[in-house]
Amino acid sequence: MKAFVKLKTLTTLLIVTACVLAVVTVSSCAANSNGAENESPSPPTEESPPAESPPDEPTDPEPAVPDPEPEPEIVLVQYSGVIEHLFFHEVIAWPERAFDGDSRQQGYDTNMVTVSEYNKILESLYEKDFILIDLNDIWSEYTDENGAQRMRKNTLMLPEGKKPLVFSFDDLSFYDYMRGDGFMDRYIIGEDGDVWATGVDPSGQTIVSQDLAAVTILDKFVKENPGFSLGGAKGCIAFTGYEGILGYRTQYEKENDTQAARLNRMQEIARVRPVIQRLKETGWYFSTHSYGHIWLDRVTLNGVQNDALRWMDEVGSLLGETKIFIYPFGSRLDGSDVWSTGPALRFYVDLGFRIFASVGHEPFTRIKDDIPAVMLDRMPVDGHALRNRRQLFIRFFDAAEVFDSRRPNYGTNW
Repeated sequence: MKAFVKLKTLTTLLIVTACVLAVVTVSSCAANSNGAENESPSPPTEESPPAESPPDEPTDPEPAVPDPEPEPEIVLVQYSGVIEHLFFHEVIAWPERAFDGDSRQQGYDTNMVTVSEYNKILESLYEKDFILIDLNDIWSEYTDENGAQRMRKNTLMLPEGKKPLVFSFDDLSFYDYMRGDGFMDRYIIGEDGDVWATGVDPSGQTIVSQDLAAVTILDKFVKENPGFSLGGAKGCIAFTGYEGILGYRTQYEKENDTQAARLNRMQEIARVRPVIQRLKETGWYFSTHSYGHIWLDRVTLNGVQNDALRWMDEVGSLLGETKIFIYPFGSRLDGSDVWSTGPALRFYVDLGFRIFASVGHEPFTRIKDDIPAVMLDRMPVDGHALRNRRQLFIRFFDAAEVFDSRRPNYGTNW
């Protein structure tokens, strides 16, 4: 009986134990199940493939940029022929004002060309294969076997087929009598840093232009036609000094030596300096034309010397060194300085001048054999030439095609 009770008790304990274990197991599973719901899923062990980008919009292929054409090679050849030299005065901007029947009309007609004529002449010269060169480059000074200074012609190299031409321009001072009479008033520096001209047009408006004055017209033409200039050469400007230069009243006037006059002169000098500098930078160079535009063959030696020294003091000091003397009126030092050498010519040589230019109707040059000097002639391009020397200038331009119909009715010989 006792054994039966023990067995029954043991059985009961086993049943109770089994129940407890079942409860614990169920609780543990429930806890694990709830934790799994709160955790983020683990990332996959392999990387997901990237999302595909939408295809690019179809585009037209950019056209291929062709390589620039190579600049044609400029062939320079030695030139040993004639060197032409033409000269002008300031051009007439408004013929209706210059040719208005007053006392200056005939002088303008004789000595000057209009803007229209000037433009046509430049076009003709370019079409005929002329090329501008610097007068300073034609000759150079050397020491001969006896130790004396002399001049000789340099070897001139030009683009093949071109013919050398020198330009010079007399009296670009815009004298008082020219103001308001068909011309611009002065040269200035524009906002772009280049040389422009300013003046008052017939309507009374002050204008600034590069199309109405000799210097700026040539500047534009060379810029548009670089083959018209060797190395950027433009021309020689021959200055007097008695009414300043380039439209600025830089002269000293003893009879008006007041504080206000001196101040005005200093201001004019300050204004003209940048114009001079820009001209030098753009192919222009300078010469004396005497201070007072004097007749060299009619003035005493003392008069010639005083005039030269005043020019050096008032004008040369602004321009810098020059070795060119362009004669006023074409008159020559000492009366005849081509075949003889007088004291006035020697005086100018001692001042450093080497090239002496007069006026003629054919090319002429002579290198002096007793002093370092070159004598030459220039051909005037003006109203007189257009009316009377068509055949003489036909190798440059046809006067009949150039002639401005707004000129006075003075007739022509063609």
